[in-house]
Amino acid sequence: MEKMPPLDQLRGRTLGRILTKLGLLTREQIHDCLQMQQKRPGVKIGQIFIELGLIDQSQLQIALAAQRGMEYISIGNMDIPSDVVEKVPAQMAKTYRIVPISYNKELNELKVALDNPDNFRATDDLSTLMGFKVSACMTDTAALEASLKKFYETKEENINALISEIQDDSYLAEFEGRNQSIDLSELKELSNSNPVKKLLNLVLLQAIRDKASDIHFEPFETEYKMRYRIDGVLYEMVPPPKYIATALSSRIKVMANLDIAERRLPQDGRISLTVGGNPVDLRVSVLPTMFGESVVLRVLDRSQVSLNLDKLGLRVDELKVFRQLISKPNGIVIVTGPTGSGKTTTLYSALSELNDLETKIITTEDPVEYDIDGLIQVQIKQDIGLTFAKCLRSILRQDPDIVMVGEVRDLETAEIAAQASLTGHLVFTTLHTNDAPSSIARLLDLGIEPFLVTATVEGIVAQRLVRKICENCKTGFEPTDLQLRELGLLPDDVKGKKFFYGRGCSKCNKTGYKGRIGLFEIMTFNDRIRELIMNHASTTVLRSAAQKGGMKLLRDNGLLAIYDGVTTIDEVVKETISEAM
Repeated sequence: MEKMPPLDQLRGRTLGRILTKLGLLTREQIHDCLQMQQKRPGVKIGQIFIELGLIDQSQLQIALAAQRGMEYISIGNMDIPSDVVEKVPAQMAKTYRIVPISYNKELNELKVALDNPDNFRATDDLSTLMGFKVSACMTDTAALEASLKKFYETKEENINALISEIQDDSYLAEFEGRNQSIDLSELKELSNSNPVKKLLNLVLLQAIRDKASDIHFEPFETEYKMRYRIDGVLYEMVPPPKYIATALSSRIKVMANLDIAERRLPQDGRISLTVGGNPVDLRVSVLPTMFGESVVLRVLDRSQVSLNLDKLGLRVDELKVFRQLISKPNGIVIVTGPTGSGKTTTLYSALSELNDLETKIITTEDPVEYDIDGLIQVQIKQDIGLTFAKCLRSILRQDPDIVMVGEVRDLETAEIAAQASLTGHLVFTTLHTNDAPSSIARLLDLGIEPFLVTATVEGIVAQRLVRKICENCKTGFEPTDLQLRELGLLPDDVKGKKFFYGRGCSKCNKTGYKGRIGLFEIMTFNDRIRELIMNHASTTVLRSAAQKGGMKLLRDNGLLAIYDGVTTIDEVVKETISEAM
C-alpha cells in the first residue's frame, strides 16, 4: 500500500477512488467491479472487492475510515494506560463497542477506537453521558473485540460497587448537609464527578436494558431513592448516599441542556441516546421539593414499542370493529383511560396502519412521544400560547385527511375537533375517563351540545394495561372462593376453566410477570345510543344500551384474558371494576 495521502484529500470520495489513491486497485478493476455490482442489487462494492480477493478486510476498513475523514489505527498491541481505560465504564464500552485509547486532560478530549464508521452516534452519546469532547478513529473488528475482552472482560460493574466507590469519595462527602449552599462552580464540578457519571450511566443503561418505562431519583429527609418502573410497577434500587442528590440532578441537567443554577423552578428537557443501535429518548422532568430536586426520566425506547394493531391485545372481533372505526372517512374516535394506560400507543398504532402516500396525517401532542416517518407532528407549547385549540385551527388550514389531537382538555378544543370532523376529517383524540360510556358525560360537562356529540363521535375505546404472566414460570392453580368473589364469580361459573400465575424466575426478575397487554372496551355509536344521548340519558343507561349493541366491558375482557392464561386474577381486579360495584 502506498503512503497514505492527507485525510482531507480522501474525505467524501468514492471508495474506488480512495483505493486507487492508496495504490491498491486500478481504474480498470474498479470499472469491472462496478459492472458486477449492477447485476447484484443491494451488494456493497467493498464486499465485491473482498470476494474477488482484490483487498482484505483491514484494507477496506482503512478506506472506509478515510472516506469519513477518520484516522485508522491498529490497536492490537497498543498499551493503553489504566486511567484512560477507566474513563469509560465497562458496560458502556461493550454496549457502544468502543475502546478509549488516549485522554487529554487540558482539553478534556477523549480519543476512542471503533470498528464501524456508521457508529458515529456512539461518540455523540459518549459526549452526552460522560461530558468529554470525543474524537474517533477506526480499527479492525478483531482488534477491537480483543481489546474489549482484555480491558473490560472482568470489569462487570454493578450499582452496589459504584455506590461503595461514591461513599469512599472524600470530595463528594464534603457536600453532606449542604443542599442550598452550593455555588455554581461547585455544581459544575459535581456534575463532572467521574463516580457520579459512572453511576448515572449504569442506572440509565440498566433501565433501558430491563425495559423500564420511567426512572425516578427522589430526595427525602433522610435518604435518596432510585426507582425503576417496569410493566407499570415501581422497583427500588440500592439507594446511594443522600449527599450525591445535587450531583446527580446537576449531571442529568447538563445532559438535558437545562439550567444547573436554577433549583427553585420545575424544568423539562430531553436526552437522545442510541443504545444497542436503537434510538432511545429520555424525557426529563425536574421538580423542586422540600428536600431537593426530584428527577423523573421517561424512557421512550422506540425499539420496544410495537406500533402494530395486531400486537396490542385486541381480540379478533374487537380488532375488526376497531379497524372499521379508524377507516371511516370522517368523525371522531376517542381513546380513553387513566395516565399510563397505553392510549398514545393505541392511537399511534392506528396512525401507523393508516399512514400511506395518499393520506396526510397531522398530530398535535404534548409532548410528541414517537417520531414517525410520514406524519407531521406538532409539539404543544402552553407557555408561549401554542395550545391544542390554537394548533388545531392552523392544522385544519394544512389540508389534512386525519388529525390526532393529543387530548381534549377544554370546550374550545372539543368544538374545533367537532367542526373538523363535520368538514370531512377523521379526528383521533384521548380523554381521561374510567370507561367508554362515561366519556359522553365528560364531553357534555365540557359544554358540548348533545347534537354535536351524536353528529361527530363514531366510537369510544376505553383501555387498561395488565401485566402478562411470564411464559417461563407460568403455573396452573385453583383460585380460592375469595379470589373468585373479587371477580364477582361463583365456583360454578368457572367450572372447566384454568387459572395461571407466574412463580417468579430469573427471566422476569422474580416478579412472575413479563410485558403488558391491553384490555379494551369498544363502544360504537348506533341510532339507539345517539337517541339516548339526545335525551340526556344517564351513563348507566348508555352502558346498558352499548352492551346490548355488542360492547364487552373491560372486566369481561379481563376475565377472557384470565381464562386464556395471559394474565392473573390480581391484575384484572386491580385494573377493572365490576359492573355491580
